[in-house]
Amino acid sequence: MTSRQSVAGQVIRVLFLTLWAVITLFPMYWITITSFKAPGAIFSYPLAYWPKEFSLENYIGLFQKAQFGTYILNSLTVSTAAAAAATLIAMLSGYVLARFEFRSKSAVLLAFLVTQMIPSFIALGPLYLLMVQLGLVDQKLGLVLIYIAVCIPVSTVMLRGFFANVPDALEEAALIDGCSRLKALFRVIVPVMKPGIIAAFIFNFVNCWNELFLSVTLMNSDENRTIPTALNAFITSFNIEWSSMAAAAVLTILPTMVLFAFASRYIVQGLTAGAVKG
Repeated sequence: MTSRQSVAGQVIRVLFLTLWAVITLFPMYWITITSFKAPGAIFSYPLAYWPKEFSLENYIGLFQKAQFGTYILNSLTVSTAAAAAATLIAMLSGYVLARFEFRSKSAVLLAFLVTQMIPSFIALGPLYLLMVQLGLVDQKLGLVLIYIAVCIPVSTVMLRGFFANVPDALEEAALIDGCSRLKALFRVIVPVMKPGIIAAFIFNFVNCWNELFLSVTLMNSDENRTIPTALNAFITSFNIEWSSMAAAAVLTILPTMVLFAFASRYIVQGLTAGAVKG
């Protein structure tokens, strides 16, 4: 009876996971197939789950009719710069919160957590006025600075957990050997924390890569648009360019998929290491 229940449980688990995988992967499959259909065949009847002829017209149109290559370069530049700077700053602040005791430490951590509960679009008005006064509207530098500020709180809390999991003995040994705290941090602790740092960088990069509200508000000119802003431009008051949007969505998803594929090992190691001790 027990063996039958075990087999039945395994079958149910496999069926559930299979159904979950189909539900999860079908939107990705559908948008990919749609991107390879000719524009006139997208709404053909009966609905085709596999196109009779594959067409690259949608992808070619992205680079001929729109500056999609420029949008990709803008997103890569802004996301990489913001994620790298935010990860570096969060690494230093997370180290301070993990290694030192001071009176307002709990308040700082609480403030970092509370900021994650506030929707970003609430601050669009004040941020726009601030960027106008600084002359950073429609400038990639202004968007990078805002993304850094947005990414620092959650990255700090994440990296603080990683630092707390690193034994103090490693740092103490480096200090005894004559290293300063800064040298001990970068020469001893950072190599040990590499999975956690890579995980924090990837989360920051993906958040910046997918962000829409701030980029739409601050970027006005076509040459400074990022990919989310370009995707939003396919939706007008009277029409939605489904074929172009599908092709653009596939090109938008690919970099993050490649990034997660190559760094998945570091992400798992980093998340499990930071979850042991908080």
